[in-house]
Parts: sequence; C-alpha cells; structure tokens
Amino acid sequence: MNKRIITTEFIEEDIKTENHLRPVWLKDYIGQSKIKEVLEIYIQAARQRDEALDHVLFYGPPGLGKTTLAGIIANEMGVHMKVTSGPAIERPGEIAAILNGLSQGDILFIDEIHRLNRQVEEVLYPAMEDFAIDIVIGKGATARSIRLDLPQFTLIGATTRAGMLTAPLRDRFGVIQRLEFYSPEELSQIILRSADVFKMQMDEAGAMELARRSRGTPRLANRLLKRVRDYAQVKYDGRVTETVAREVLDILEVDRYGLDSVDRNILWTMIEKFGGGPVGLDTLAASIGEDAGTLEDVYEPYLLQNGFLQRTPRGRMVTPAAYRHLGLPVGEK
Repeated sequence: MNKRIITTEFIEEDIKTENHLRPVWLKDYIGQSKIKEVLEIYIQAARQRDEALDHVLFYGPPGLGKTTLAGIIANEMGVHMKVTSGPAIERPGEIAAILNGLSQGDILFIDEIHRLNRQVEEVLYPAMEDFAIDIVIGKGATARSIRLDLPQFTLIGATTRAGMLTAPLRDRFGVIQRLEFYSPEELSQIILRSADVFKMQMDEAGAMELARRSRGTPRLANRLLKRVRDYAQVKYDGRVTETVAREVLDILEVDRYGLDSVDRNILWTMIEKFGGGPVGLDTLAASIGEDAGTLEDVYEPYLLQNGFLQRTPRGRMVTPAAYRHLGLPVGEK
C-alpha cells in the first residue's frame, strides 16, 4: 500500500516536494476561499489588537493543505511555529516542556491531534483556556500543585478524524474549519504554479488533464506532476501537453476519475465474484487479499464519495456509475 502512487496519505517522497512548493502567504494560497476569507479577518483583528490568534482546528481528508495553512498563519502573524504531532507526545511532561518553551504569540501546531494521549490532553485544557499549566511537585502526602503561567499562544490542531476528538478539547477551539476537496480548476492553478517552481513548461490543457485525475487533492496532484515531469524530460522535449499528461497517467494506470488499478480491482471483484453485491466487508477484503481496516479507511472513501460504491445494511454494492465507468452494461455480472 505504501508504494501506491495514487494514495493521498503522506509518504516519504512528499517531504522535500511539499516543503518546496508550499505557499507562505495567504494571498498565494489557491482554493479554500471561504477559509481564506475567515482567516484573513481573524488574523487582521488579532494583529490590530496585538493579541494571539484564537486556537484553530482544521479537519478534513489528508493532503488538502492543513499544515500549509498553519505555516501561513504563522507567517501572517509574524511569529514562530513549533510543529509536533499527537503520537509524538507520550507524556504530560513533554507537552508541558513544549508549552513552556513558547514565546508570546507563538503557534503550536499539532498534527493528528485526535491521537493525543488523554493525560496529555488534560494538560492542554488549562493551557488553552487560561494560558497556564498545573505542575505537581513531590510525591504522596508531600505532593503539591503549582500553577505556571504561560505566554499567550495559539494552538493549531489538524485532524483527518474530527469525530475522534473529545468534546472538551474540541470546544476549546475558537476557529473550526473543514477543508474541502479542490475543483479541477483550482487544482489546475496549483499545478501550473508548481510547474513554474520546478521550472518546467506546461500548458493549461496539460495541467487540467492532470487536475482531473488528482482526486481533488493538491498533494496527489504535485506527486503526479513529478512523474509527468520525468517522463516529459526523457521521452519528449520537456514540455507537458495534454497528450503527454494523458499518456503518462495511462502508463501509471490512473484513469480519468483518478481511480488506479487497486480501485478498479475492488469494483471488478465485486462485479465478477459477487454480482455487484451486496457483499460484506470481511468477505470483500479476503477476496482482494487486503486487510478489512485498510479497505474501509483507505480505499473505500473515494469510491463512496464519487458514487462508484455504496454501503447498505446488507453490505457493499457497486453502483450503475461503476458499471458505466468500467464499460459494462448496468447490472452485468
């Protein structure tokens, strides 16, 4: 699964690419217009009052720009940003040390915040509300608690599973925003901008062809752009046209809806072995040789969002749209 090009999860090859391509100012950020409008107002208000920005929570599918927006907020506010993740903070003392190291107005960005340890989370409650943390000194009967004041800071949390956040933590965020999938037009602009950073030639038709197959996700669009760039450099004159983009993506087995061989195998298996369904999750997972949890969390969401698959009380079923996409008469086994 880690070698799957079309996955929107963060993989090792994205580290250098994303850091190089991320915009640093709000005016350069493409898409998510409603969120940009809201953030611009809140940032301006906080700067005019010379206060720290309210705590911010971004949620939505992976690869849509949550980390990028956090960095942009830090730049717009003119402050430093400390980056960590939920699984990386194992003990309350670790989060206390991080908070104590922040300066006035600084930003603490916690990725995958839904995976915070419960004891760590409880340290955040007074820190977010009162800008203070309670530290216990000593043990047993001699133990006493002292309150340590913190500078005003902004906590920015990012999660792909907002439903897994506890209510007390979620309620302490003043700004909660959901990132939506990008339209092909927005992705096309992002791809053209990335192509300019890579110093490669690409026409608008080539960018749009790439955008249509990128599942509405900038991370995936930039990853595919790298593959297209290499192909154009070796096989052509380096310029990416619609024909070049289509040829490369066909070789990578990414079709016009962004489905790859794994996605199509799931649909074909359901049609050929189970007559299009309904079929249970465990049965389907065993049929394609995949873990049921991986099938449900990684592969199914995009098929469901685009109407190729549906969940029913009796199991998963292939939709007429999937039959048409695969070139089969609706209902054919």
